[in-house]
Amino acid sequence: MKDIHHFFAFDIGATSGRAILGSIKEGKLQLKELTRFANRIIRVHDKYYWDIFALFDELKNGLKAASALGTKIQAIGIDTWGVDFVYLADDGTILSQPRSYRDPYTEGIPEKYFEKILPRKQVYELTGIQIMNFNSLFQLYASKEEGSSALDNAREILFMPDALSYMLTGNKVCEYTILSTSQFLNPNTKQVEGKLLEAIGVNPKIVPSLVMPGQTVGNVLKSITKECNIDEIPVIAVAGHDTASAVVSVPAENTNFAYLSSGTWSLMGIETDKPIINEDSFALNFTNEGGIDGTTRFLKNITGMWLLEQCRKEWEFKGKSYTYPEIVALSSSVSGFQSFVDPDHNSFANPESMITAIADYCQATGQKTPQSDAEYIRCIFDSLAMKYKYVLKRLQDVAPFPIETLHVIGGGSNNNLLNQMTANAIGIPVVAGPAEATAIGNILMQARGAGVVQSLQEIRNIVRSSFSLETFQPQDTEQWDNEYKKFLNLLNI
Repeated sequence: MKDIHHFFAFDIGATSGRAILGSIKEGKLQLKELTRFANRIIRVHDKYYWDIFALFDELKNGLKAASALGTKIQAIGIDTWGVDFVYLADDGTILSQPRSYRDPYTEGIPEKYFEKILPRKQVYELTGIQIMNFNSLFQLYASKEEGSSALDNAREILFMPDALSYMLTGNKVCEYTILSTSQFLNPNTKQVEGKLLEAIGVNPKIVPSLVMPGQTVGNVLKSITKECNIDEIPVIAVAGHDTASAVVSVPAENTNFAYLSSGTWSLMGIETDKPIINEDSFALNFTNEGGIDGTTRFLKNITGMWLLEQCRKEWEFKGKSYTYPEIVALSSSVSGFQSFVDPDHNSFANPESMITAIADYCQATGQKTPQSDAEYIRCIFDSLAMKYKYVLKRLQDVAPFPIETLHVIGGGSNNNLLNQMTANAIGIPVVAGPAEATAIGNILMQARGAGVVQSLQEIRNIVRSSFSLETFQPQDTEQWDNEYKKFLNLLNI
């Protein structure tokens, strides 16, 4: 690997996105951020949408920025959040902006599906996916119930990364890891479980041909190469689900680890050879999502920095704009354990005011209501650390190996205060980094698809040699254990 290899990652989360140039030379990876942009939910007539065309423009802006550097890119990879999709007509036209998973149109839909179509347990046994109202299966059912003209006229659906790769190449595929978030993929057969769709009047052929991470989708269309001043670069289907890409970059030295992908969502899980679908996983509502090389990401979704991000928006509206170091300093300036919330409570899904929702929750549970911005921040951090402990303990009960380390990856790995709080709560070391885990996994899967790297272990060796990591040892564990008992009693979980 003496030559230098350049790859372009387009990485979009639920609140922001970025275009990143990754350069690999002699076993080390360097990143250069080309562009960064906001990703906003658009509310129209009380329906919530993503703007796929604005995202496509940002993708082209990133490619133009790469071209301006004079760098010869070898491939392009795209990753996004899961479950959401666009509808395509017979002629390939996008029929509607994609609905956002935060749209309340799916509220109550899983219960209706289980009552009228198939029982909850059977759906879980077929898919191994945790039951969440916004899963793609329930979005399709909700669209049927609405009489959606987009669904009625759709020949195919494309999940978000596949929709963007289609707009770049003209080729329609369905990448495995993003499909695995849908609740209609069977993780054992690795095929669409057609009867889940047929039962609601949706033809399973609405899902295009399946491709695995590392396969080439096609080359960029000539019209776009001219517009962006680039070559006919191949688009490689990386692990299209952002968490799957992030897990690729976990810098683990052995298999005895859990990971926490920390961002708007916190996703905690383990990497296994086979799905774990049993009475315990069903009762605990754990999910089995696709990884690379046939692995399974056995994990639990936890509402992460969403609570803080929404509070920050309200503070900014009032003229108070906090940097992340200022947020950490504010949290450190007040006493901990004054109040807890369950980050996954329904009241925090998409409230008009997150600050009011937290205050109402504390009042309803007989706790002290936070009185300052600092106390709101500390409440959120304390609560996240405690919820991480709760989920990790459930993982330890079912993991086929001892969990010796928690790897925190993603943007949240920069939060040293929360990293230390998490180590204190869970009682095992926390290894933090890399922060740009999703983009790194995206880039290194492109490199693997291009034959530059050969294996997952080689990928993880590159991550360890390229990025600084920080380890947090548990402290004050007795106090945290005592407070955890209060947390469980308070939240009745």
